[in-house]
Amino acid sequence: MELNELTIHELKDKLNKKECTVPDIVNSYLKKIKEAEPKVDAYLTILEDEAMQEAKAMQEKLEKGEEKGNLFGIPIAIKDAICTKGVRTTSASKILENFISPYDATVMEKLHNEGAIMIGKTNMDEFAMGSSTEHSAYKTTKNPWDLSRIPGGSSGGSAAAVSAGMAPCALGSDTGGSIRQPASLCGIVGMKPTYGLVSRYGLIAYASSFDQIGPFTRDVEDLAILLNAISGHDDKDTTSVNREDEDYTKALVKDVKDIKIGVPKEFFEKGINEEVRDTVLKAAKKYEKLGAKVEECSFKVADYSLATYYIIACAEASSNLGRFDGIRYGYRTKEFKDLKELFKKTRQEGFGDEVKRRIFLGTCVLSSGYNDAYYVKAQKVRNLLRQEFAKQFENYDFLLTPTSPTTAFKIGEKMENPLEMYLADICTVPVNVAGVPALSIPCGYSKEGLPIGMQLIGNYFSESKMIRTAYTYEQNTDWHNMHPNI
Repeated sequence: MELNELTIHELKDKLNKKECTVPDIVNSYLKKIKEAEPKVDAYLTILEDEAMQEAKAMQEKLEKGEEKGNLFGIPIAIKDAICTKGVRTTSASKILENFISPYDATVMEKLHNEGAIMIGKTNMDEFAMGSSTEHSAYKTTKNPWDLSRIPGGSSGGSAAAVSAGMAPCALGSDTGGSIRQPASLCGIVGMKPTYGLVSRYGLIAYASSFDQIGPFTRDVEDLAILLNAISGHDDKDTTSVNREDEDYTKALVKDVKDIKIGVPKEFFEKGINEEVRDTVLKAAKKYEKLGAKVEECSFKVADYSLATYYIIACAEASSNLGRFDGIRYGYRTKEFKDLKELFKKTRQEGFGDEVKRRIFLGTCVLSSGYNDAYYVKAQKVRNLLRQEFAKQFENYDFLLTPTSPTTAFKIGEKMENPLEMYLADICTVPVNVAGVPALSIPCGYSKEGLPIGMQLIGNYFSESKMIRTAYTYEQNTDWHNMHPNI
């Protein structure tokens, strides 16, 4: 087995036993990138020379017995919405095409402290607005399981890189499902942590009250290791929650006999592919066999979550993206007569269609005459969704749902119908609206051989119990050991 086919914990074990070196590991992934990247298009920036230099320096530290972190020598891919000092950070937009970040996001500082090696920046939907990674200004990422299909979005590049063996792990950001949905479609593990558990400092904002950075990995043990590295309070992020740090690897126990799981019927009805529904319900039966108590329940306000999400998220996007004006940094139009035309032409030329669409919608719902009718009402419904989750978690430890209503669809299939594309997030957006954590793990494959993921939704800061519940299922199935032949 090649080094690039191993998990984080397997790579760490090999390093500890001196069965390989840090340069061996990094070189294995760089070799795979050269083979697979022309087909998959997962990366926007590949740091070949920088990664190898860092690997050699770390190997010297290792041989001297110097202190090392929990991700020492492990390559990692980073979504291009996360600021990386001295490295191009574009958010897959023309408007930031040549932006070199002058600072590191907090998660990057944490990863450096743990000894991780950034191997590249991954493709995404522009400013994280999309569900397919087709809205990048630079390229369309393909699903490693079927190159004619999308990998999901907006963190599709990160998911595809891990799935294809071009990185053992990656970071993405999740605003309405942008980690969990591509994790599901690419057959890997992905988590959106509780809002505030992971610092957002240095994440280029789409919708500030929804955005959350989270991990992509090949299995649940790796997810626990990576979550340990990136979570924790940060004074630079006012939404960061100050609570005692947990060691999520302690949750890697095969036991769900005390777990009660609700299966909300509304998440299995209209719009859900039959194969997806049947596969996730089989996973629920598996949990019963493993000792968990599983029963059907009703999530009464589920139908309102998608509209609520798009009203509030687009309003926040309209505000957040106002800073990209051609004055301070980023792209500037070449020809303009006055300041007004500079703003107008810069944004017209620099933003893609989907970003313009969401800015327009967000500006509309915040405008006079529409604010009360849409934005204020959406915020009230958001509170109702939070209350509904609170009621559910009085009775259940977790809710079990499909992660995506369908398997990966064909590239270009939904580009002409934005509303149909938005429906790809129908199972994931309630989580972001409420700010609760959720995790997607593989639970089967379609007749066409495409991955299907299931979603565990938990109460605030229930990540440890969620990891235990997911780990128990994973260790009693074999889905996580299946990888694309790319």
